[in-house]
Amino acid sequence: MNILWASTLFVVLAEMGDKTQLLGMAFATRFKARTVLAGVFAATVVNHFLAVAFGNYLTTVIPLNYVQILASLSFVFFGLWTIRGDKLEGEDKKDYFTPFWTVTIAFFIAEMGDKTQLASIALAAKYNSLWWVLIGTTLGMMISNIIGIVIGVVFGKSIPEKTVKLLSAAIFILFGYLGLFEYILDTYMRIATISVVTTIVIGYIVFLTRKTKQEHKGKYKLNNPYKE
Repeated sequence: MNILWASTLFVVLAEMGDKTQLLGMAFATRFKARTVLAGVFAATVVNHFLAVAFGNYLTTVIPLNYVQILASLSFVFFGLWTIRGDKLEGEDKKDYFTPFWTVTIAFFIAEMGDKTQLASIALAAKYNSLWWVLIGTTLGMMISNIIGIVIGVVFGKSIPEKTVKLLSAAIFILFGYLGLFEYILDTYMRIATISVVTTIVIGYIVFLTRKTKQEHKGKYKLNNPYKE
């Protein structure tokens, strides 16, 4: 059961503000909520089954300890990805036959290579449990999309994106560090790996902070009526 709830929690956190959650919210403005959720469920089951099966397969060809170290590193990567965020690129504008198939196909395509699919691979590799991880990641996708639809459509508000992103990213990175402490047995290798990872995390956050400040300055200059 711990695997189920851990998988559910990780995917809920990964999905908050993610492209596929935004896609579900966008479709909910065009189609009935139950149709959107049915399409999300169908696409998720197929997509995540492929991901979890692949993650489970990795444990048969790579020593389990190495797989778990890679999974821990990937959690740090997912945390940084969460901070960066995603945007829709017209996926919600395409139509594939009926509303159900439109949602299902669009969601399946959007989920390919997405953070939650990769997280499903990492979770399956970490826990070496196909069915519990599949159930947990599917449940997490449904919960996060229900939250997105309810908040975005029913209440007409957006999810507090910045706060959710930072909280989700912090949890991902924390679990990544805990995994590195647990699975890297050599003390010197552990210190070296964590030092490198910490440098990358801090460097990436500083880069994003500077980039955001520059973008805000650029917008202010363009919209400033007193510029002249």
